[in-house]
Amino acid sequence: MNLTQKFLAFTLLGAEWVLWLLVILSVISVAIMIERSLYFRSLRIDFEELAESLRRLLVQGDFEGARNKARSTRGPEAEVALAGLAEIERGPEAVAAAMMGAKSRTKLKLESRLAFLGTVGSNAPFIGLFGTVLGIIRAFRDLAVNQSGGIGVVMAGISEALVATAVGLLVAIPAVVAFNFFNRKVRSVAAHIDSLAHIILAEVHGDEEPAAAVRTGQGALQKVEAR
Repeated sequence: MNLTQKFLAFTLLGAEWVLWLLVILSVISVAIMIERSLYFRSLRIDFEELAESLRRLLVQGDFEGARNKARSTRGPEAEVALAGLAEIERGPEAVAAAMMGAKSRTKLKLESRLAFLGTVGSNAPFIGLFGTVLGIIRAFRDLAVNQSGGIGVVMAGISEALVATAVGLLVAIPAVVAFNFFNRKVRSVAAHIDSLAHIILAEVHGDEEPAAAVRTGQGALQKVEAR
């Protein structure tokens, strides 16, 4: 048996196993969508109230009060702020470095499992198309074996094969929508983190050199964005 015949034997398996693969990918995608939806819902906070409270406490020089406020607030924004506030007595560079590390860890948590949704959204149509091609090959093979069936045998096989493409699109579209939606959530949280970081760094030296503090923080935080 030559190589062509070996591949032909594989293609004659048809598209059913491809459909099962798409079903499995769809189930996993839906599970990730539900898990991420619950996760991001649990992160909802009153960001404006948190930012204003931290700014007011820092202006007053109440660093411990600011730490308590961040500690009592759930959410990644508060976690990153608390990491910076814990180093506030050591100066703006230490604060920026602490928040940079905390932001990196936070982004990993926020983006967890999103790569799978992006991969499914990008590749499910091609998997479906692959199943369709296998089905068409099998349909023509059936016609060659049973020529008395006529064109009806081919048309029936092709119509069944096209189901794989339809299922591939059905799996891909929700995955792409969910991927874009959750990515927007990640960017929103990242923007909130940057805003809090700038507030903290602007007030870390009080009235002495807030602009320099902000520049120091921006430079450190931009290193995270560049990764």
